[in-house]
Amino acid sequence: MWSLSSQRPHLIRSLLLLCWLLLAAPLLAHAADEVKPGALLQRAERAIDSVRAQIDNAESTETLATLAERARSAQRDADAVVEALTPQLAQLDDQLAQLGELAEGSSEGRDVAGQRRQLNAQRSALDGEIKQARVASVSAVQLAEQIEKQRKLQFSEQLGRKVSSPLSPALWQQVAAKVPRDTDQVVVLYVQGEKALRAAIRKEGIWLPLAGLAVAVLLLFPLRLWLRALGRRHAASERAPAGRLRRTGLAVWLLLVGTLLPGLAAWALVASLQAIDAIAPRLQELAGLFIFGTVVAAFIGALSACLLAPKRPSWRLLNLDDTAARSLRKYAWCAAGLTWLNLLLVGVDREARSSQVTTIALDGLIALTYLGLIMAMLVSLARLHRRQTQQAEQRAEAQANDARARGPNIRSGWLVLARVAGNIVVVAAIIAVLLGYLNFAKFVTQQLVWGAVVVLAAGLLLKFADDLCTWMLHPESRLGRTVVLTTGLSAAQVEQGGVLLSAVVRILVVVLAVLAMAVPFGNVGSVLDTLQSLGDGIPIGKDIRLEPGKVALAVVVLLVGLALMQAIQRWLTETYLPKTELDTGARNSISTIARYVGIILAVLWALAALGIGFERLALVVSALSVGIGFGLQAITQNFVSGLILLAERPVKIGDWVKLGDQEGDIRRINVRSTEIQVGDKSTLIVPNSELITKTIRNMTMGNMQGRIQIQFTVPLSTDVLALRQLLLDNYAAHPAVLQDPAPSVFIDTIAGGQITVNSFAYVASPRQVYGTRSDLYFSLLPALAERNIPLATPTDIHLVRDPPPQPGAPGQ
Repeated sequence: MWSLSSQRPHLIRSLLLLCWLLLAAPLLAHAADEVKPGALLQRAERAIDSVRAQIDNAESTETLATLAERARSAQRDADAVVEALTPQLAQLDDQLAQLGELAEGSSEGRDVAGQRRQLNAQRSALDGEIKQARVASVSAVQLAEQIEKQRKLQFSEQLGRKVSSPLSPALWQQVAAKVPRDTDQVVVLYVQGEKALRAAIRKEGIWLPLAGLAVAVLLLFPLRLWLRALGRRHAASERAPAGRLRRTGLAVWLLLVGTLLPGLAAWALVASLQAIDAIAPRLQELAGLFIFGTVVAAFIGALSACLLAPKRPSWRLLNLDDTAARSLRKYAWCAAGLTWLNLLLVGVDREARSSQVTTIALDGLIALTYLGLIMAMLVSLARLHRRQTQQAEQRAEAQANDARARGPNIRSGWLVLARVAGNIVVVAAIIAVLLGYLNFAKFVTQQLVWGAVVVLAAGLLLKFADDLCTWMLHPESRLGRTVVLTTGLSAAQVEQGGVLLSAVVRILVVVLAVLAMAVPFGNVGSVLDTLQSLGDGIPIGKDIRLEPGKVALAVVVLLVGLALMQAIQRWLTETYLPKTELDTGARNSISTIARYVGIILAVLWALAALGIGFERLALVVSALSVGIGFGLQAITQNFVSGLILLAERPVKIGDWVKLGDQEGDIRRINVRSTEIQVGDKSTLIVPNSELITKTIRNMTMGNMQGRIQIQFTVPLSTDVLALRQLLLDNYAAHPAVLQDPAPSVFIDTIAGGQITVNSFAYVASPRQVYGTRSDLYFSLLPALAERNIPLATPTDIHLVRDPPPQPGAPGQ
């Protein structure tokens, strides 16, 4: 009878091989390229025929999963043939295009005709082989889909298969009747193993198995314990990185040590026995299950140890108290031991060819054992939840009595979810067992344990990936300082790179966790095919595919192009341009234009690496022209205006300009806007189109000098010659007033008994006009008062009318 545990080793082995397949994919692809396309196509067709012939004889989901994987492998071979031959077909088409079409009634030379026939024959052969490979690929896809449907149907039937209830005496009567026969089968298996071991020892000696046992003991106890202690000492030392990475790094180290060394110990023991042929042929698979079960059990135990840390609460990564940590630690060891025992019992049951009723009884016992373990864990979680709830109530009461009372808020959302999921599984498993659905009960209980292991492992790896990536590219780390010094990036940019790297690694961890969760359902191959289809690229349009490799290459090319642009711009601004006779504005214009040209070239280079040529880019630009014309009109106008400003330079950095009622120094000219610093030290950001389309006054464009004007009126009796000399002396006494051009004094008008005097002087910059003019006023007014030269004031004439006479007043 089918058993879920019987396919569990295969499924988990598939998960363990997943990482190797992902890492070895480029090497496997290269090896496939070395095989000739014809041989590869024949291999794919033979595999398809073999799989099609074995479908009807497949009795288990494990066999169907193997056949589906073979069909997918044949599809990959056929696709590789198409990919290898398509460029050759394109080359033949190019060669035939050079010969041109042969017009009707015309003839060509013997050599040309022979070459044409040869090329046409080669093209026909290649075209036929490509079409044959495409047909094989489609057949393999259809075959895999058929197998997958059959596997799902068989899987559903097996889950829904009903047998006699464990409460029914009929089931146990059948078991009692079959126990003697099954016991004899197990004894026969044991005798075969014992004979093989004794024969191998008589022939080869016992020293090699003893050496394997010694190595296993050495790996399992002294070396494992020493490596655990070494990791703890390093994590507690000052050499360990600060922050949470100290804890997550230690947890991952303990997980690796606790998983690999027991697995290596089991492998060493089995390998020493296999070296002398001490394992019987029927026990070879059981030996593999022994190694695999040891690795899985060690992984569960090591994961619980590094997360719970019952003896080291400060290093604990889960939000648990000491009581819960100790209880869950014991249950985790029970789960590890039960998993190891389950795998071995299933292997013995399969190799001994036990009866169907015995297999059913064994599945029921395993399901009940898992059920009891889950219920014990739920009791511990319920007690933990009650303790946390009481602590929260006490903390809330203390804060109500004393506002200064504070404490950490303990979040137990994950605890509630775990309890809900566990209770649902327990209820479903109990009902399934009572009704006789033992396969379903065993499946749901095992998958709850497996899902918890996957979620906890993924959570640990997510934390470790985030801590490691952010620490590696932290500005204060050794690698972060090296990146800052060698690339010129800012500390914030390097830190952002660490966050992005962490996001990429965490996505990979989530993908692996999803694959691990899919393992018990046997559809890992379909998930991998979906990932492979994404790896082959997403079609965009007719001839463009977004492939992950090309996207990564385009990102690298873009980063390299931007780095080169930044290096060239730094060389221009710091090395070359300061040695020229150009002013600051011209140097800024050249540097800005070079920067944007470099960005455009880097983007074009990245698009070319992505497979988007300039002709396709022209189509994209033309398609976006309507949107640019309407939606981005203002931005486009400012961009073009910025280029005009940088090229024609009607204003430049350092100019003093007046725009409306605002005036100030131009500090920076960007492609979209210009920054002007006004008198109150604030910055006025003006769109470049304003500087192109509107009238502005550039105070320093043609001449950097500023003009001071002082105008006032004096009475007609004033000695204007003395007044003129006073003004000239006042100008000459101020150090900011230029002697060339010389100050000048003019009589502007004589009217109304007053003389209007107007004078001018020049300073080195328009920015000095205001302050210098104020100084001149402060010195001029006392000088006028000292010489008794009054300043005329406007005549204020008031017209006053007499009030109307009152009735009865005198004189009426």
